[in-house]
Amino acid sequence: MRRIVLVGYRGTGKTEIGKELARHLNVPFLDTDHLAEEQSGRTIDEVFSTDGEARFREIEQAVIAGLPARDAVIGTGGGAVTIPANMVHLRKDSTLILLTADPKVIAERIARAPRPPLTNLPAEEEIREMLARRKQQYAAAQDFCIDTGNKTTKEAADLILRILKTGVPTPAARNAGLVLFRGGRLPAPVLHHLAKILNNPPEDPKTRLIGVAGNPCLHSRGPGLFNALFKEHGLNYYYTFFEDPEIGRIMQQARALDAKGLSVTIPFKQSVMEHLDDIPDPAARQIGVVNTVVFACGKALGYNTDWLGVRAPLLGMKGKKAVLLGAGGVASAAAYAMTGLDMDVTILNRTPEKAKELAKRAGCRWAAWDTFDVLHPDLVVNATPLGMEPDIRSPLEAEQLYPELTVFDLVYTPPITPLIERAIGQGCTTITGTGMFAEQARAQFRLWFGIDLPATALRKYIP
Repeated sequence: MRRIVLVGYRGTGKTEIGKELARHLNVPFLDTDHLAEEQSGRTIDEVFSTDGEARFREIEQAVIAGLPARDAVIGTGGGAVTIPANMVHLRKDSTLILLTADPKVIAERIARAPRPPLTNLPAEEEIREMLARRKQQYAAAQDFCIDTGNKTTKEAADLILRILKTGVPTPAARNAGLVLFRGGRLPAPVLHHLAKILNNPPEDPKTRLIGVAGNPCLHSRGPGLFNALFKEHGLNYYYTFFEDPEIGRIMQQARALDAKGLSVTIPFKQSVMEHLDDIPDPAARQIGVVNTVVFACGKALGYNTDWLGVRAPLLGMKGKKAVLLGAGGVASAAAYAMTGLDMDVTILNRTPEKAKELAKRAGCRWAAWDTFDVLHPDLVVNATPLGMEPDIRSPLEAEQLYPELTVFDLVYTPPITPLIERAIGQGCTTITGTGMFAEQARAQFRLWFGIDLPATALRKYIP
């Protein structure tokens, strides 16, 4: 049996509900707080008061790393999910259930068993503050979400058991999802795998979907990368294609199928924002573009990870003179990353009005497309779709390139674009879109699962 791991803030019922689940499933219940006390020979209060929270987290991390791999129900401490290393162990071959409750209810429950405060705030305010701080980690830590505020222990346990047995999507939603997938351009092997997940009854009702949302999007390397990572880390997920002319229809389908998240690509990075419940990411709000959706506890949350993919390989070029080609969604993220590195950025676009609009938002310059030759930048970043299959044109001619220039093409299919090929021929320093794709995907993986991987862990799965 895959482990059942209960996560959530203190006072949401992890211990009592965990014991009830373990009794039904005839497996042991393990409480990481209790195990930490056994290992240290002291109560949690004593560890906090004498050695501080950092020491407790070390003990907790060792406990979590040593948990049995199968056949157990596990209750975790409220802050366990904030440590990425813990998430590697907790997520491996496990189903994670996030328990939630209203802060007022939590405050009433934990008043009966007080612990040292984590802030200087009154109890209920502290709960609200800590829940806000951990919002992203809790969203990443859940496979399924249960509000225990108005449920008895038995009612909450019964609901979890029902979800484990049948999943969340209704039979009608599964049927409708299969019809939509079959009506698109998906390859036969992908449809075959989706049929196993969405059949009534499904092969495994706990398997959840993540996918790339775009039109078109079959060129995406996301499925190959993420499905390999899911297998490596024991995650019960399948990454597929949500291709449709309407982002509203994609979002409706994803919600009905209880998808965990979406990678959003052309042409939906701006229009998807109308279909979100919240954008907790300040970068996404400032950029005005979302490329990552996390579904958690009935809410669709928006983030931008593209700018992180642009920024990572440019850290050594802080303050340089740069030209940004393009004024769309990816260009907005690139402008945010480049200006954040104090670069002198000029935006060029075939439609000057769009370049002017983005430049105003990003706080940089703009100019006509044909002024590239007089700007003589240190860096040029291509954020146009030119070079992406099937449109394999280069945005610049070979004679416009020179050895002192660094050329960064954000297009990653094909890996070596016509622009990169010309830049190599002219002796330029080149940065391919593969690195950007890997870095932004790494950030997406962290948002979806709470696991922080090194970039090299992704690169091995990208051709």
